[in-house]
Amino acid sequence: MIRTVPTQPIDGQKPGTSGLRKKVPVFQQPHYVENFVQSIFDTLEGFAGTTLIVGGDGRYFNREVVQTILKMAAAAGFGRVRVGQGGLLSTPAVSVAIRKHQAFGGIILSASHNPGGPDGDFGIKYNIGNGGPAPEKITDAIFARTRSISEYRIADVPDVDIDSIGETVLGDTVVEIVDPVADYAELMQQLFDFEAIRALFAGGFTMRFDAMSAVTGPYAKRILEGLLGAAPGTVVNDTPLPDFGGHHPDPNPVNAKDLYDLMMGPDAPDFGAASDGDGDRNLIIGRGIFVTPSDSLAILAAHAHLAPGYAAGIAGIARSMPTSLAADHVAKALGIGIYETPTGWKFFGNLLDAGLATICGEESAGTGSNHIREKDGVWAVLMWLTLLSHRRQPAIDIVREHWARFGRNYYSRHDYEAVPTQAANGVMEAIRAQIPTLPGQAFGSLTVSSADDFSYHDPVDGSDSKNQGLRILFENGSRIVYRLSGTGTEGATLRVYLERFEADTARQDLDPQAALAEVIALARKLGAVVEKTGMAEPSVVT
Repeated sequence: MIRTVPTQPIDGQKPGTSGLRKKVPVFQQPHYVENFVQSIFDTLEGFAGTTLIVGGDGRYFNREVVQTILKMAAAAGFGRVRVGQGGLLSTPAVSVAIRKHQAFGGIILSASHNPGGPDGDFGIKYNIGNGGPAPEKITDAIFARTRSISEYRIADVPDVDIDSIGETVLGDTVVEIVDPVADYAELMQQLFDFEAIRALFAGGFTMRFDAMSAVTGPYAKRILEGLLGAAPGTVVNDTPLPDFGGHHPDPNPVNAKDLYDLMMGPDAPDFGAASDGDGDRNLIIGRGIFVTPSDSLAILAAHAHLAPGYAAGIAGIARSMPTSLAADHVAKALGIGIYETPTGWKFFGNLLDAGLATICGEESAGTGSNHIREKDGVWAVLMWLTLLSHRRQPAIDIVREHWARFGRNYYSRHDYEAVPTQAANGVMEAIRAQIPTLPGQAFGSLTVSSADDFSYHDPVDGSDSKNQGLRILFENGSRIVYRLSGTGTEGATLRVYLERFEADTARQDLDPQAALAEVIALARKLGAVVEKTGMAEPSVVT
C-alpha cells in the first residue's frame, strides 16, 4: 500500500516568510510537491498517530496537491487528517482548527494575495502546534532536507472524495472531510457580541464585503448574511474560483477598485471591507475614507475592550517594523507594551504565547489577536463591526476622532514590483552604504535622528534576526523604510515605506501623497530608486 519512490533534490525549495511560493508550472514538475512535503515530514518528530490539518484557498492546483498530501500523510503515519470540504480552509481557519483539535500541525496551500490560475502562483506552508507559521529553525531544517532527499513515501490508493463531508480510511489513517466554516464561526461567536452586531444591521446599517472570488466567500456569507442578518447581497464575489475570477486577490484600493470607487461615491453603503486569497488580510473602507492598515491596527487596539473576548483589556500591541508608529501612540496612552518585530506573522507567535501581546498587525493589511496565531481578515471586519455597533458613528468620524486624540501618522507604501534582483539589491546597497553617515544630516525640513539595518532580539526565546530592513528616522517623527519582499515569485519587489507624524488637527485631512511629498522625494533620492530600477513611478501605491 505504501510506495517508496526514488527522487533527487530540486533546487530552490527554500521556504520564505510565508512558506514555499512559486509559479504553478514549477509545482507541477514531477516530484516537486512530493519532495517538499516529504521534507516537511522528515523534519518533524513525534507525530505518529496525531492529527494533521490540511486545506487551502482553492486556487488552481489546490485539489491535486490536497490528494498528494493525504496519501503522503497516510504513508508518514498520521492518525487523522482533517481536510476542509473541497480542499478549502482559510489560513485563519487552519490555525483555529489546529488549536481547537490539538493537532500536531497543519499544511496550508496558498500563495496568499498573489494571483492564481494555471500561470499564477501556488504555495505550501507548514504551521506548528500553536497554530502559527513554522519558525525559522524549522523552515531552515526543511530546506536543508530538500537538498539531501533521496526518496519519498506515498500511499498507493485512489483519490479521496474531498467534496463529501465524512470519513475515509487510508490504511491506519482516518481522513475526515469537514465543514470549513464551522469551527471558525464558533470561535467568532465566542469573541464578539453577535447580538449587538445583529442589532446594528437590523437598524438599517449597510455594508459591502468583497470576498474577491477567494476563500473567505463562504465564511463571510455564513457569518455576515447568515448569523448576523446582513442583507442578502452584502457579500459579493463570494464563490472561491481557481483563478480568483482573473483578479488579483490583494485587498487594497488598487486591486479592490470596484469596492473603493463604490465607497467613495454618492451611493456608498455605511461600511466596506474585503479580504485576500487565503483570508488572512483585510481592507477597511468607510464611506468616504480608506482606513490604512496601520491606522486600523491602532484604532482596533484602542477599542478592543468593546468586544467580550477582550473586555479585560489587552496586554500589549505588536507590529511589524515597517508598520506605522500609530499603534505606539495607543500603547503609550494605555500604558501597555509595544513590540516592533520583523515582517512575518511568525515573529508574533512567541509574544502571543507568552502573553506579552494581545493585538498584532502589519501594514500589509494583516491584523489579528491572540485568538489564533495567524492574521485574520474576517476577525478584523468583525472587530470593526463591534466598534461601529457601540459607537453608532460613521467610520470617518471614528478615524478623525482617533487622529485628534493620538495624532495622525500619514503613511504610504510604494511597491516596485518584478524589479531585476540585481537592481533591487543595488538600491539596498546604496542605502546601506550611507547609514553610518546619515544621522545628523538635514534634508530640507527633515533631519535624520538615526538610521540602521533593523535587527530583532526576541524577548521570549532570545533568538536574533538580522538584516530585516533599512530604517531612516527623522527628528519630527517621519520615517523611511526600505525592504525587499519575500512574498513574490519572480524578480524582487522593492517596498519603500513612508511616514510623517502630524499632531495639528488642522493639518490632518491632507491627501497622504501630498503630505508625504518631501519624504517621498528624499526616499527616491537616497536610494537612487528611479535610476537603479528604471521605474519612474512605483507599480502600486497604497
